[in-house]
Amino acid sequence: MLQGAGLGYKRSMAADFRHRLPDADGINFIEAAPENWLRMGGAARRDFDSVAERFPLACHGLSLSLGGRDPLRIDFLKQIKDFIRRYRIGFFSEHLSYCDHNGFVYDLLPLPFTWEMVRHTAARIRTVQDVLEMRIAVENTSYYAHSPLAEMSEVEFLNAVAREADCDIHLDVNNIYVNAVNHGLLAPRDYIAQVDAGRVTYMHMAGHDREAADLLIDTHGQPVCDDVWDLFADVCRLLPRSVPTLLERDNNLPPFAELEAEVARIAAIQQQTERERREHQAA
Repeated sequence: MLQGAGLGYKRSMAADFRHRLPDADGINFIEAAPENWLRMGGAARRDFDSVAERFPLACHGLSLSLGGRDPLRIDFLKQIKDFIRRYRIGFFSEHLSYCDHNGFVYDLLPLPFTWEMVRHTAARIRTVQDVLEMRIAVENTSYYAHSPLAEMSEVEFLNAVAREADCDIHLDVNNIYVNAVNHGLLAPRDYIAQVDAGRVTYMHMAGHDREAADLLIDTHGQPVCDDVWDLFADVCRLLPRSVPTLLERDNNLPPFAELEAEVARIAAIQQQTERERREHQAA
């Protein structure tokens, strides 16, 4: 069972993880994208297996294209299902986006926030859940072009899809902040006040690159900024319970100790807000 704070696993981290065990005040679980490991072998796979034996593993997909128009790849879904069963994984999430159109476009592209897209995407999510035989979570994504067809806000769209599909929400706190700065459509705290908190079962924290005052790029290549840390604390206070939260760092990797420190900061905020929640309930 996932709990506390985690870190996305990278092959270059194998030596750092080799003699570590889950730590309630630090790294408590890891996350991997199945696409990166379905056909991986050799030393990299042996290292991964060694770490996955000791750390609970979350599964975060990259290429199901939940909102796409190309048919769902059922054979690929079955491979993911085998991966999930092999590693006894209890959590799977995917992006609320699309990445194919008569073939892969290798990017997470935004969906128009329309009722037709709610119904289309939710139907595909229900199929994914049926094939995997498990409930999944959908992640809010960063995007850089806003559709003029929008019939609702981003958070209303996220809530509507999750409700129609009867799935959970994987809340990416950095993506909320990036989209707020880039588009100016919804303040970050208005977003978190409106999200269906009861469906939030998992969160991501990450850094971004600032290209201009009004342009942030969600690179996962920098430390988490202060504004995103503050927003994370606010989210933790609004949720009815503490949920597992992962630090994403995909490039420009610093020394492992710096990643551990950011994960420990996630854990400290979780523990502080959980204390506040208990004190409030006891009052």
